[in-house]
Amino acid sequence: MSHTIKNKSRLVGRIRRIKGQIEAVERALESELGCADVLMLVASVRGAVNGLTAELLEDHIRHHVVDPAHEKDPEKAQGAADLIDVVRTYLK
Repeated sequence: MSHTIKNKSRLVGRIRRIKGQIEAVERALESELGCADVLMLVASVRGAVNGLTAELLEDHIRHHVVDPAHEKDPEKAQGAADLIDVVRTYLK
């Protein structure tokens, strides 16, 4: 997956932020923080993981399936662009 190597520092940065969010959930549970606060922390973790997943899926589509910017067939290009949009929307 050469495209992940090119984006390695950015992806690792995202993972480290997610790790920090997970540790915040752990600290909240250890300190017996209220359930609403813990749920909010978990929701932020879910959003961060979904964002990472969407980025990885988009990169995969562009590099291993069809890159809409370089596809000569307009129908395939539009289909790939639509798929990327659906992934972004679904994982929001």
